[in-house]
Amino acid sequence: MKKGAPQGVRDLRQPAVLEPPKITFPCDYSLKIVGDAADDFPASVCQVIVQYAADFDATTMQVVDSRNGRFQSVRVVIRATGEQQIKQLFDALKATGRVHMVV
Repeated sequence: MKKGAPQGVRDLRQPAVLEPPKITFPCDYSLKIVGDAADDFPASVCQVIVQYAADFDATTMQVVDSRNGRFQSVRVVIRATGEQQIKQLFDALKATGRVHMVV
């Protein structure tokens, strides 16, 4: 930071050092899974999720179609037990070839 700069002002030319948020496990963890719209997309997502979160309740799943109907987002909440579980779930969802994005 340059001399004379007001305190609390960060030099935007320097990258911000952000630490990832700390998550305390176990916890409820929200996911939004986006893929091409299809009648069986939510069911295929559910099949993957139950492999990594056996207590997942599929009746809580929300399916939202995109404005033009080309994509669907499936919103779920799982009981996350650790970072490894979440990483494996993300990898398995992407490995289906049907999932474009998981957030």
